Amino acid sequence: MKQIPAPLLTLTIGVAVTLVSLWVGFNHGLLPEQASAQSVLVDDFFDVMVVIGTALFLVVEGAIVYCTIAFRRREGDDTDGLPIEGNLPLEAFWTAIPAIIVIGLGIYSVQVFQDMGGFTPGDRMPDHGTMIAQSPDASLSGLVPAGAEPELLAKSVYGFGAPLEKEGIAADLEVNVSGMQYAWIFTYPDSGIVDGELHVPVNADVQLNISAQDVIHSFWVPQFRLKQDAIPGKDTELRFVAIKPGTYPVVCAELCGGYHGAMRTQVIVHSPSEYQNWVQSRIAQAEPTTAEAIATNPADLTDTEYLAPYAAEIDFDAQLLAHLAH
Repeated sequence: MKQIPAPLLTLTIGVAVTLVSLWVGFNHGLLPEQASAQSVLVDDFFDVMVVIGTALFLVVEGAIVYCTIAFRRREGDDTDGLPIEGNLPLEAFWTAIPAIIVIGLGIYSVQVFQDMGGFTPGDRMPDHGTMIAQSPDASLSGLVPAGAEPELLAKSVYGFGAPLEKEGIAADLEVNVSGMQYAWIFTYPDSGIVDGELHVPVNADVQLNISAQDVIHSFWVPQFRLKQDAIPGKDTELRFVAIKPGTYPVVCAELCGGYHGAMRTQVIVHSPSEYQNWVQSRIAQAEPTTAEAIATNPADLTDTEYLAPYAAEIDFDAQLLAHLAH
C-alpha cells in the first residue's frame, strides 16, 4: 500500500482541524442570550478564543494520542528508544506560534475594552486613580502634577464610560445604584423614583453611577456581559445600551457576607412607551409631600388627629371617634 505523502497528510489534518475549530467556536452555546450592545463585542472576542482553544486542543491531544499508538512498545521489543536530543526548528515553531496568538489576543482585547468605554469612565481620560500620601494637615502644593485638574485628582472614576464615538455626549438615562448588605437600591435623579429593580428603555444609552454603603459588592448582569465593582468611598460607572426587551437577573458577584447568595434583583428592559408608562405610574404612586407632613412627630398629635387617617380609610364616624377619644 502506497504511503500518503506527508505534506498532503499535514494539509488534510490542518483543514480538518480548522473547520472543526470554526464550527465549535461559533456554535458552542456556552453563553446566555445577548441583551446589550456590549455583549456583542464580548461574545465576538470569546468566539475567537474558543476557535483558537479548540484548535490547540485538537492538535495537542491529537499528537499525544497518535504518539501513544504509533510509538507504543511492541511485544518482544526490549530495545532502547532512539537517542533524540531535540529539534530546534520544531521548538522555535511551538514557541513562536503561542507568542503570536497571545500578542494578537492582547491587542484585540484592548480594542474591545476601548469600544466598551473602558478608557473613558466619567467622560474623560482618567488618571486611573492618582494617589498621593499625605498627613491630614499637609498641603498638596508642589505635589499635584503640572496641568492636572484638582477635581480629577479628588474624584477619579472607575468602570466603563461612553465609547469613543459617544465621548462627551450625556447618557439618555442616568441612574444612581447603591449596593448594601444585601440589596441593590436604584434612584432616578430626574424623577426622584427609588426602586429595588432597575427599569430601562430599550436602545437607550444608560449610565449607572454605582456606590457601596458598607463592603465591596459587584454589579453583574450576565446577559449584558457587564460586571462592575461597587466600592465604598469610590465612585464607579457602568454605561450600556440594552438591545432586547425582557427581564434579566442582577447578581452580586463579590462575596459580601453571609447572605451574599440572596443579593439578587432584576433589570427590566421596556419598550419606550412601556417605560414612560412605568415612570408615570411610579410618580402617581408617590404621595404629595406638604410642609406639615415632612416631619410630623406622632407624639405631638392628639388621639383624634392620630386616628383620623385610619378612620377615613375604614369609613368610621368622626364624631364617634372624637367621643371615644375623650
